[in-house]
Amino acid sequence: MMMKLSRQFTVFGSAIFCVVIFSLYLMLDHLQLDHTKSPNNGGDKLQNGQLSILQDKIDRLERLLSENNEIIANIRDSVINLKESVKDGRGGLDGGNMSQGHYLELLASPPLVLPIDSQDCQFATREFSKPADGVQLLDVYDLLTFDNHDGGVWKQGFDITYQDNEWDSEPLQVFVVPHSHNDPGWLKTFDDYYRDQTQHILNNIVVKLHEDSRRKMIWSEISYFSKWWDNIDNQKRDAVKSLFEQGQLEITTGGWVMPDEANSHYFALIDQLLEGHQWLERNVGVKPQTGWAVDPFGHSPTQAYLLKQAGLANMLIQRVHYSVKKHFASQETLEFFWRQNWDPASSTDILCHMMPFYSYDVPHTCGPDPKICCQFDFKRLPGGRVNCPWRVPPQPITDGNVQQRVQMLLDQYRKKSKLFRTKVVMVPLGDDFRYAEALEWDQQFQNYQKLFDYMNSHPELHVKAQFGTITDYFNALRKLSIEPGHPSASLPVVSGDFFTYADRDDHYWSGYFTSRPFYKRLDRVLESHLRAAEILYSLTLANIQRFGKLNDFPAVENNRLLTEARRNLGLFQHHDAIAGTGKDMVVIDYGTRCHSDMDTLINHELKGLSFSPRSVVVYNPTEQDRTSVVTVYVNTPHVCVITDHGHPVPAQVSAVWDDSTTASTELSFVAQVPALGLGLYQLSTAVSGGAETAEYVFLRQGGELSVNMKHFTVNIPQDASTPLSIHNPHIQIWSSPTTGLMERLKLKENGSEHQIKVEFAWYGTTSNRDKSGAYLFLPDGEAKMYSPARSPVIRVTKGSVFSEITTSFDHVTHTLRLYNVQGVEGQAVEICNLVDIRREFNHEIAMRLASDVDSKDRFFTDLNGFQIQPRRTMAKLPLQANFYPMTSMAYIQDPGTRLTLLTAQSLGSASLVSGQLEVIMDRRLNQDDNRGLGQGVLDNKVTPSTFRLLLEKRKPSPLSYPSLLSHVSSLYLNHPLISMAVSTEAQSLSLTAFTPLASSLPCDIHLVNLRSIQSKVMLRSTSLQQIRLGCIDLNLPGFISSLFGQNTHSALLH
Repeated sequence: MMMKLSRQFTVFGSAIFCVVIFSLYLMLDHLQLDHTKSPNNGGDKLQNGQLSILQDKIDRLERLLSENNEIIANIRDSVINLKESVKDGRGGLDGGNMSQGHYLELLASPPLVLPIDSQDCQFATREFSKPADGVQLLDVYDLLTFDNHDGGVWKQGFDITYQDNEWDSEPLQVFVVPHSHNDPGWLKTFDDYYRDQTQHILNNIVVKLHEDSRRKMIWSEISYFSKWWDNIDNQKRDAVKSLFEQGQLEITTGGWVMPDEANSHYFALIDQLLEGHQWLERNVGVKPQTGWAVDPFGHSPTQAYLLKQAGLANMLIQRVHYSVKKHFASQETLEFFWRQNWDPASSTDILCHMMPFYSYDVPHTCGPDPKICCQFDFKRLPGGRVNCPWRVPPQPITDGNVQQRVQMLLDQYRKKSKLFRTKVVMVPLGDDFRYAEALEWDQQFQNYQKLFDYMNSHPELHVKAQFGTITDYFNALRKLSIEPGHPSASLPVVSGDFFTYADRDDHYWSGYFTSRPFYKRLDRVLESHLRAAEILYSLTLANIQRFGKLNDFPAVENNRLLTEARRNLGLFQHHDAIAGTGKDMVVIDYGTRCHSDMDTLINHELKGLSFSPRSVVVYNPTEQDRTSVVTVYVNTPHVCVITDHGHPVPAQVSAVWDDSTTASTELSFVAQVPALGLGLYQLSTAVSGGAETAEYVFLRQGGELSVNMKHFTVNIPQDASTPLSIHNPHIQIWSSPTTGLMERLKLKENGSEHQIKVEFAWYGTTSNRDKSGAYLFLPDGEAKMYSPARSPVIRVTKGSVFSEITTSFDHVTHTLRLYNVQGVEGQAVEICNLVDIRREFNHEIAMRLASDVDSKDRFFTDLNGFQIQPRRTMAKLPLQANFYPMTSMAYIQDPGTRLTLLTAQSLGSASLVSGQLEVIMDRRLNQDDNRGLGQGVLDNKVTPSTFRLLLEKRKPSPLSYPSLLSHVSSLYLNHPLISMAVSTEAQSLSLTAFTPLASSLPCDIHLVNLRSIQSKVMLRSTSLQQIRLGCIDLNLPGFISSLFGQNTHSALLH
């Protein structure tokens, strides 16, 4: 299985994607959609000027927020509305389909730039003003010394004191919140955890909460809850619903999982949240109000934004750098309104509670002294399986000791409350997989109720204590801190992110930004293919409903397959899944779920074509008309490509290298496919006049070369000292003749030339007792330059469609590629690294870009593919603290130039020296890092990592946001054209191209998804998710100034 996973990293959806896509395509053709389109639908847009010029022109435009509703309506009309009248039983898209002749003419000369309308890209031009009372986390980092002094009983904090009379006028309110954190996979698989623990916890919830109406409980993971729900009877379901109605049981967050917030892309974050919320709405009628994130390893404002847009009012976070916690505690700012960087007012504010202490377990939640708090975790009573590390066990509460135990516990509650601005305190009561046994329920709830009864019956204590849900607590907090007329101080506003997390000493959790990169890449491919299938499914469903063809389409079965794929993708967003921090067997389980129907997918996916003629369907999953290169394997070099109207298509036959010097054959051709549409191409053998063949040059310093290939021109020069060079209409690059690695890059548009060197380097692990592992990055100092044991083989490919330079090192096969096409894909250097470190010992391999960009100590990384966060490399922090998650891009810049690295997978990144960007590509670690996993990272695979490199000119500005070119380049990188071979059985069908949109969507609109929602009766409604992309960000680096449309919001996450 593991060998199979390694070979097939680009697969997804299993049969899900292929079965759905092919049935959709055949159904659309069966409807005989008319392919007519007005000749004025955007043809002149394609001739606008250079992208950089247009970017400057749009910088000052302004769009009113009120236009948003109109835009959404236009999108919906473009996607769903068919032509006004249907004649002779034929359905069509009058405005939605071009005549093929005009379409070919329109795209015959692909544009240098994206089509941009004068009304586009105005959304984010509003003036930005930083809130006067706002706190920027980057500024907090400037203030902190990170000295880690011993704080006494609260080791990472400080001594807390109070006066006994502080609560005389206003009693302390205490909400004890029982919870059980259930990882959907970590040390056990999802199913094993469910069988052994989770189902028993949920069963106990129903029984034990009904025993006493004062008891409360919260639950987060809908993946587990839905599995359990499917296995209980209606009587128990009714009992659960009554607990929701009575406020004893609360669903927090409501996502499919508690997601990782560093590596997950916003598409997957939305998708798993939507899946959970839709399940809740359909089955129990519950709408979550509060987010609960106690275990993700750092926190992103993207998640805060999505929760706010989903209708949640509050959220809780836990894993924050201990020095930041200490600072926030000292300033009484642990409760704050989390505001997005780009927000000029307060529309994105969400009330957030930061837990102050080390962990979310009982010893670290009742107050600052874990030795005391552990004595109130009654699961640890003598005779049980767990005990207190401080060697002072809990005592059962009796009439004889209740007064003394209350005084001990109340002291902790009061000290904890001194870290906050109000006289209400929240105390979580739980841990991983707690409350699996009825005995624990009795131990915890009965003993705590005795403590509460004593507190509440003695008014001289000035305390009111009770069990509560997290929303009970936030409701009380709002009354004390927000409602008008209350004397308490208002809460602060905070902007920024909480990366990189450290839990103690120099133990920074920056390793998991890269751990198991094979699966991080797989995740992104899954997202792309799922989105493509969702959109085509929804378009097909809209068409068959309009034309009364419901019986001809397996809508329910295909929806079941899509739902399974959504849930597998959602499960993988769990913070121990995509993070790469699970046991080997658990990682295999995640991978197996993602490849569940691999055989079917391989049978349909375009892998290699033999000829009679064969038809190839190409799907464009992006919302703009697109010209991109498609590559398929073929069994002959003598092949030609034509459109479904017989027009020849530029194509190139190249070698597919089994190793550095032997090869088979592939075909690359330039496909022009309408927005969200399907193109049709025919491949056939050609005696002459077919695809051009690539030419090759091989070099190896000081070594003999023997190249075994036919059909291609091969040159092995004797003098290999001249720098290597390839170019396209936009870019020229030069590489070292010794290593094949890039050294210089020239932009042809303005003739500017820059030094940009690609390097590879090794990190080892420290010699200290604690070493790098799945979570932690603890290097042994600065990286050491990669020095191969033998001279690499360098291969230069030159062709009409693409040219590339490939270097085969012992651990990395590195490729620089330029596409010889106009438009977006021709303006970037594609970098592919095939990494193999399976024979290494405690090594991490990094790719470094060393440039002449004068970036000093500043750089920028994205958060979840959704917004940009400025970073500052700080000498006062250890090296590993200066690494941050890079989900989709990172860049450095000076007043005149920006260098952007776009990535197709989440990795850890840094800029440790001015002008440098570096990414960790893989990690092989031979030991555990003492964070509970109990193993190293030794299941490495041969892993491809794909990037695109952009060099752009810029004007000096205090603002920083990605260019429009980088937006669309990232979109193309993560959503490539999808090619599918038409089966030999279907060759006889009369297939035509499909153009669902009347025109491309505006350049600053990205269709996140077009997802059909299953009603309780039938599949009949679609929900449109759209995000407005701000071409300009205002004062802050958030690069997607986003709105879920007002008129579709309720259908999305409510």
